[in-house]
Amino acid sequence: SNDDQSNRNWSDNHSVDFNQEINEREQLQIRLFLEHNKSLKMKLTDSGLRYMIYKKNDGDTLAKSGQMIYSRLKVELLNGTVCHETPKGETENFVLEHSDKESGIHEALRLMKKGERAKLILPSHLAHGLLGDRDKIPPQSILYIDLELVELK
Repeated sequence: SNDDQSNRNWSDNHSVDFNQEINEREQLQIRLFLEHNKSLKMKLTDSGLRYMIYKKNDGDTLAKSGQMIYSRLKVELLNGTVCHETPKGETENFVLEHSDKESGIHEALRLMKKGERAKLILPSHLAHGLLGDRDKIPPQSILYIDLELVELK
């Protein structure tokens, strides 16, 4: 019936508005964070990832999809709460673009070379989204990440 159709349209439009509202609120929080952290000179990608490579390795080639990544991460909320940190002396290893790591991390790694370190800000849609990770990361969290690309294989 027509009623069903209009209900469905309403819920589609409603969820778009809802996501847009979340995104606008997050962009505001990110701008405030950056205003308070003037040393962060972040670039912005089309997806909404912000990143700054602060330790460079000019000689090497960029990480590619399918490579094994050896990384170290420190994941914080914008308020400074640490959600996750790679244990000392260890690395986190995963295949680039073929793992369940946050999509913003995969995107940032494609912009990085071995030995480089970057600071990232991931809006929630590039991180754990509406639900969080049901552990340390609350729903709709913006993540502030220090990422080191230790080795590529």
